[in-house]
Amino acid sequence: MEPEELYRSVLKTLVYLRGFLLETAISLACLVFVLYWFAPDILNLLQYHLGQKLAFFGVMEPVVSLLKLSTAAALAIMAPWIFFRLSQGLIALFGITKRFAILFSITALFLFYGGAAFCFFVTLPFGVNFLLGYQSQNLTAVISLGKFVDFVALFLLGFGLIFELPLIMSLACKLGICSPMTFSRQRRYAVLIIAILAAVLTPTPDVLNMSLMAVPLYLLYEAGIIIGRLFAPSS
Repeated sequence: MEPEELYRSVLKTLVYLRGFLLETAISLACLVFVLYWFAPDILNLLQYHLGQKLAFFGVMEPVVSLLKLSTAAALAIMAPWIFFRLSQGLIALFGITKRFAILFSITALFLFYGGAAFCFFVTLPFGVNFLLGYQSQNLTAVISLGKFVDFVALFLLGFGLIFELPLIMSLACKLGICSPMTFSRQRRYAVLIIAILAAVLTPTPDVLNMSLMAVPLYLLYEAGIIIGRLFAPSS
């Protein structure tokens, strides 16, 4: 690629990203403002689902926690629009076909909500029950509202994002950035990165909760290798 052509490509990418980030920030702020009034109901739903009573230890903790919860809910609601804009960016910047862009948007949405649902119905209840299983007659847990919101929001959004791994790998193969064989050869390094990522994203350092994120992520990595072979350019 010629220097001038590379410069134009980079400039076009930066302009698109600027517009995308500006639109996202404005939309997110407006949606958070609206959802803040429904945040107590969302919090009650999470408390009921996980069977927990909460307490707060600071004057501003309820306000900050509800803002965090509203932001997480806003990001989840905005997911269809975000994935649609990303697919449009793929068309504009990389020449991806509209058919593939539509498939990208639908698959990304399915994986994101699928990951969040898996976390909501499987990982979170199991993890919370395990972590609170150390209670006894003389030892009772007092769960902070802020810690609870951080734990739940990070887990739900984190699982939604890591479930996108097969799609990202397939996209890399489609664009010719990587090949399925490359992903296959680098499997040992992928396991190490997955373990580190699970340790960082998991709010608690115990092995069980890390496994609840690491094992599905590894399975998704293997699925990405298989799916990537379908989209890789034929030699």
